Amino acid sequence: MNKRLTEQTVQDYIHDNLNADVHKIALAKSPFPEVTGKELANQIASRKKSFRKLPTWFNTDYIYYPPLLSVEQCSSEITAAYKAGLATGSSIIDLTGGYGVDSYYFSQKLKSVTHCEINEELSAIASYNGVLLKQENVQFISGDGLEFLKTTTQEFDCVYIDPARRSSSGKVFMLKDCTPDIVENLSLLLSKVKRILLKTAPLLDLSAGLKELDHVAEIHIVSVKNECKELIWVIERDFEGSPGIICSTLNTTQKQFRFTQGEEGTTAITGAVIPGQYLYEPDVALLKSGAFNLIAERYQLQKFHHQTQLYTSAVVHPEFPGRIFQVNEVISAAKIKKEKNLVGNVIVRNYPDKAATLVDKYHIKPDDTAFIIFTQSSTAGKIIIKSTILQHY
Repeated sequence: MNKRLTEQTVQDYIHDNLNADVHKIALAKSPFPEVTGKELANQIASRKKSFRKLPTWFNTDYIYYPPLLSVEQCSSEITAAYKAGLATGSSIIDLTGGYGVDSYYFSQKLKSVTHCEINEELSAIASYNGVLLKQENVQFISGDGLEFLKTTTQEFDCVYIDPARRSSSGKVFMLKDCTPDIVENLSLLLSKVKRILLKTAPLLDLSAGLKELDHVAEIHIVSVKNECKELIWVIERDFEGSPGIICSTLNTTQKQFRFTQGEEGTTAITGAVIPGQYLYEPDVALLKSGAFNLIAERYQLQKFHHQTQLYTSAVVHPEFPGRIFQVNEVISAAKIKKEKNLVGNVIVRNYPDKAATLVDKYHIKPDDTAFIIFTQSSTAGKIIIKSTILQHY
């Protein structure tokens, strides 16, 4: 890392040019003799990316930013805080520390945190920022976290690990294809700690992960604003049985939907969509869980169609993790051509056309609260629902 980037005049330049064209800055001659234009451009781009994702870093003076890719790939503060709530005991070792966001939030809860990072420069950056962020209970280790854990005499209550895929070319995401290889090293890790927190990309299939891993106590499916951000696998040395599945939506109001694997065994009732009733659209975290019928059972909802993950009810359930709409009118697909001055945001579920195509075809104008939903019903076939949103994600 280039410490010249932390000098006051350079920092002033970075702050003053937050909205400048970083491509031009990267190619232009740097106004500072020991700092390149490329370095300035990266600091500006990474700092700008941190505005919403990492507000604590953004609002702390003299923070040193890593390459933009590291900021894009690291946890957001909201998901890091959630993971910290899953840590138990008094100490944790983060085997893949990266930029240090997760370790920072672990340090807010636990007495001691060990941050390991195999990339020497990234480790130095995290350590430098740790001083600015007053992380006095965090030890920074530059090196292979797994190798450190194998040889250290230190004891830990938890391990946190965020393995990286060795290649993104494969169609199937397998844990054994990641580094560090947690499947191969699971027994070693459980001999060192009682609890492992494993972060994986949402791409990983839950059933596939359970085939590779033993002692999975919980799987947390975490979403923010209807975007599935990560899966957190809680692995406990002494756990045997069916894992709990926790769908957590980290929005302005945080909500959860919990069930046990194997509980999804009922058949949802299908029903007609009636004006005056309410339409339920599950958050992506619920959809990732596969608990389509259980959602209907828990909230006493009826499904539109066995292949459409939309539900209806005469009652509003504000605790539902997802959007809720009031149904104003239901139109058959055959009659949509007669409609004029259509206004609303378009949602398409189990319908043969794409939203953009339908907007152009029927000249639909956008709106803040009105929604037009193109879908299918078991009782009426292809339908269009005019609705008003009552609850956002």
